[in-house]
Amino acid sequence: MGLICIDLEASGLSADSYPIEVAWKDAASGEQDSFMIDPASVPGWDYWDEYAEELHGLDPERLARDGITADAACRRLSECLADRLLVCDAYDYDLFWLRRLFDSQALPLPFRLCDVRALLTPAQMELFKEIQRRKVRRHRAMNDVDDLIAGIQQAQAATR
Repeated sequence: MGLICIDLEASGLSADSYPIEVAWKDAASGEQDSFMIDPASVPGWDYWDEYAEELHGLDPERLARDGITADAACRRLSECLADRLLVCDAYDYDLFWLRRLFDSQALPLPFRLCDVRALLTPAQMELFKEIQRRKVRRHRAMNDVDDLIAGIQQAQAATR
């Protein structure tokens, strides 16, 4: 099974936050998807952190215009990623937001999620951290997925 990475952007970092953008990519096949989520599609998703908006540049008006419903987001992720293992670099946050998304539709997570640390040796993880520190974080989901894949691949290649 190939390396599949996922990243989410959210309305903030508090316990009331929710996902507003999701992207994933299969490093081997290049298969990928990215979409925004309209928070108005879920009752109670009204928490908004203006600092988070500054980081990712997504505002509620754009999400209302260009985002899909939470139901559509769950269906898209389920259709493409069911029973697969996805790698992320912010496990606690990403799992929280994915559960928030799927719980909003009373659905279980259709895939497994693991932290990048489970994939890399300690030496590779140190190199990965250094690679990531040197990158300018763009805080858009697909950009962050591409950076995550590149960092993993560079760290693995450098320690072979």
